[in-house]
Formats: sequence, C-alpha cells, structure tokens
Amino acid sequence: MSDTTMTMSGSPEPLKFHVEGDHHVENGTLLGFWLYLMSDCLIFACLFAAYGVLGRDYAGGPSAAQVLELPVVAMNTTLLLLSSITYGFAVLEMQLNRRGPMMAWLVITGLLGAGFIALELTEFAHLISIGAGPWRSAFLSSFFTLVGTHGLHVTCGLIWMIVLLVQVGKKGLIPANKRRLMCLSMFWHFLDVVWVGVFSFVYLMGVLP
Repeated sequence: MSDTTMTMSGSPEPLKFHVEGDHHVENGTLLGFWLYLMSDCLIFACLFAAYGVLGRDYAGGPSAAQVLELPVVAMNTTLLLLSSITYGFAVLEMQLNRRGPMMAWLVITGLLGAGFIALELTEFAHLISIGAGPWRSAFLSSFFTLVGTHGLHVTCGLIWMIVLLVQVGKKGLIPANKRRLMCLSMFWHFLDVVWVGVFSFVYLMGVLP
C-alpha cells in the first residue's frame, strides 16, 4: 500500500502519522530492572561459589577466625538493615505524594548506607595494616572480592540516591521519579538480602567454631 494519498489535482499528498513521543510502557522499567537484578544474582552466586571453594585456603596465613571481628560486622549489618526500613518509610511517603518527608527518609537512608561503607573501609584498612591483604591467600582474595563487590554496589546505590534527591528536589514526585525510586528500592533491598548471605556465610561460619 502506498504511503501517499491523491489530492483533487491528482498530485500525491504524504500521509500524516501521529506519534506519541512521551509514551511509556506501563511497568516496562520495573520489568527491565528485575532482569538486571537477576543478572546481578548470577554475579554474586559466582562470588559465593568462589568463596566456598577458596574460603579455607589460608596458605599459612591468618584464618577468618583470627582476623574477622563480629562486633564490628554486627554493627555494620544493623546499619544496612535499618537503612532498608527507612527506605520503606520513604516509599510510603512517596505513595502519599509527600515530597518533604520522603526526601528526609531518603537522606536518613543515605546516611546509614554511608556509615556501612565507612565501617567496611575501616575493616579493609585494618586487615591490610596487619598484613592480611587480598594478596596474602586465596581466602583473603575471595573475601575481599565478595565483600568489596557488595560494597561497590552499595556505593553505586548511594550515588543513585543523591541523584534522585536532586531530581525530586527540582521536578517533584513526577511519574518518572516515582519509577526511579521504586527501582532503587528493589536494588537497595536486594543488597540487604545479599549482605545477610555474606554475614551468615562469610562471617558467622568463618568465625564461629
């Protein structure tokens, strides 16, 4: 079929099509983000598997029970779990279209996440200072890789959080910002679940007899 129509004079006239430039497929962003999280699950599954194989290979160096400190990790875990709760409060405020309280809860979430990263960096610095760096043994290599990858994800989440705070401050709780906040919510809770696995598999099983 031709893309033109005939005028009274017989000359062709192009057909005019209406294109909606601002159309967004409902739930398309969330579905795509779920697919991303599934790929991230595979990455962490591989890292957990690597630690499971190498976690007892100390190469004459310190063991997990000798270098890992449960009280510090317990505090770290508390900060991250609390941040998941505060993000839930932020989502509730978002659903009520209350921008101010939502941003306040998001700031609290970011501060808790920053505290988590600060404690993790302190732990890494302490391990390196006593000669237990990632180059010392297969156990420490796999430990730093697994815990460090999770910490890198949390850092990316914090940067994303700052960007969203700026966007919400400028444009308010528009539908696009709400979608982004929900995607970050899934990402943040996913990191909490992964950390529970790290805490149980790496720290508890490594330190406790």
